[in-house]
Amino acid sequence: MKLTAVPGITPVSLSSVERTTAELHTLLIRLRGPDAERDLGLETAAIQAAERAHEHRAGLLAIVEHRDADPALLLAGSIPVERPLSVESAAELSWSAAETAPGIREVSTAKTARGYPVVIVERIAVDGPGAQLQAVVLDPGRPRAAVFTLHSPGGRGWLDVAALAGTLVAGVDLSEPARVP
Repeated sequence: MKLTAVPGITPVSLSSVERTTAELHTLLIRLRGPDAERDLGLETAAIQAAERAHEHRAGLLAIVEHRDADPALLLAGSIPVERPLSVESAAELSWSAAETAPGIREVSTAKTARGYPVVIVERIAVDGPGAQLQAVVLDPGRPRAAVFTLHSPGGRGWLDVAALAGTLVAGVDLSEPARVP
């Protein structure tokens, strides 16, 4: 999977859990301002995100930032599926997600700039502020899918950070070997 660089999306190293945690924590402090160094919740969030990225063998962990929004975390990776998936499979997957998952606000399908079908699931937190978006890019030529998960704990400016993540997803190239900007 090849991803193009998008201004406002800053990837962090995935070389080790410790390095990922340190880079992510530094970015979160920069985004939150000088008082953030005393916020132990930021360090905990960085540790949890780094551990999750490594546990799931993510190809990308990044901060998505927009001047009018809370920062969001973006996690992406490629997963195997039983068989190559088609546009019809995408529609079936979107219907299933909408029927079975709590907090789903909207499920839609689209195509990337290269014509890959995408299932987009937007979830709003049911127990407080926050929002999550998942985009599953299907590879009709191979039994795999690229999964992008965007999470904003605060939810302020959600549409702005979601649009940035959408720009990244729209440009994904599944024919290329793994490369992250």
